[in-house]
Amino acid sequence: MQIGPERVPFAGAAGGNLMSLFRCAPNDAAGTVLPMLPQLSSREMHRAMSRSDTSYDGVFFVAVKTTGIFCRPSCSARKPNPANVEFFATPREALFSGYRACKRCRPLDTDGKPPRWVENLLRRLESAPGERILAPALRSMGIDPARARRYFQQHHGMTFQAFCRARRLSDAFRRIKGGSPVSEVANSSGFESESGFRAAFGRVFGGTPLEARSAELITLAWIPTATGPLIAGATEDALCLLEFSDRRMLEAQLQTLRRRFRATLVPGSNQVLDSLQQQLNEYFAGSRTQFSVPLKYPGTPFQQQVWSALLQIPYGGTCSYRDVARKVGRPGAVRAVGTANGMNRIAILIPCHRVVNANGELGGYGGGLWRKRMLLDLESGAQRKPARLVR
Repeated sequence: MQIGPERVPFAGAAGGNLMSLFRCAPNDAAGTVLPMLPQLSSREMHRAMSRSDTSYDGVFFVAVKTTGIFCRPSCSARKPNPANVEFFATPREALFSGYRACKRCRPLDTDGKPPRWVENLLRRLESAPGERILAPALRSMGIDPARARRYFQQHHGMTFQAFCRARRLSDAFRRIKGGSPVSEVANSSGFESESGFRAAFGRVFGGTPLEARSAELITLAWIPTATGPLIAGATEDALCLLEFSDRRMLEAQLQTLRRRFRATLVPGSNQVLDSLQQQLNEYFAGSRTQFSVPLKYPGTPFQQQVWSALLQIPYGGTCSYRDVARKVGRPGAVRAVGTANGMNRIAILIPCHRVVNANGELGGYGGGLWRKRMLLDLESGAQRKPARLVR
């Protein structure tokens, strides 16, 4: 694993909301053995439903007796009377109990997977990043332009046309960085003129195309998992971000990433992200206990010490905050260890979820305690299915 230094001087100036880029082996004597972890409580599920909490989508499903319909916890429909609600672990259980799928939140759609028409659109965009897919082209594919605009606005924080521009500029950035002539890239990037290309490039990346040759680029991707969508960010040679998409600190983490790496963040994919996707699939399937994706995690010297210590906690094991403080040679810095743990930008791979309180309780977790329970259950081999709760 690598610890990345501060990076080079080309800082992308795309300001504002960065989310608009897309929308210890078993424990040793010093470790803490976790008790068997509880199921999601009825109270917790009711609270998630009342708040339309998207972080619970796919974890359980809400069925309403009076309407005969089941939904995702985040459904925007009017909230039912709690006395008329029951919960299911899977859509299949709800269907076999006589409930119909909600047409608003579409709980039968694969969690995190876009509809087929979106998949076809993204496939076409990836095959020809420089193509301008305008309204007539969308209609020829059987796609209403207004529908595409709404979908991308909701799921990526920008319209479809803005997404296409970002994708074209991301591809242009890589080609220029690889040595292609600016004029050649401009003419094949779907812009009406070279001056238009240069202006758009400057607005997004905060510099001229020629300055991009020595710049750092971080590619961002949306990765669906059993714990909900993750936002991943990688340079061409290492992973530097893996965060839950609904985490409150995500925007701050993206800002920190830009500052630490002096980099521009763009949507897309690369070999590191492709490898990450495969390894995460294997991890959640229970067939992978170690990751081989290279990492870069610049921070303060103390943060880097803590994060490096987290990498030494083995799959299936846990460690207390006090244990980590001792490992980094700062036994009195338990609170500081907790703070550094919470600032970890690479979830799961740098396993901050394996750090618990000295008494065996879970402690905190930026992604939510239910995710911490789920990850630790997975790693301990617990194969327990959430029980159906009836109210």
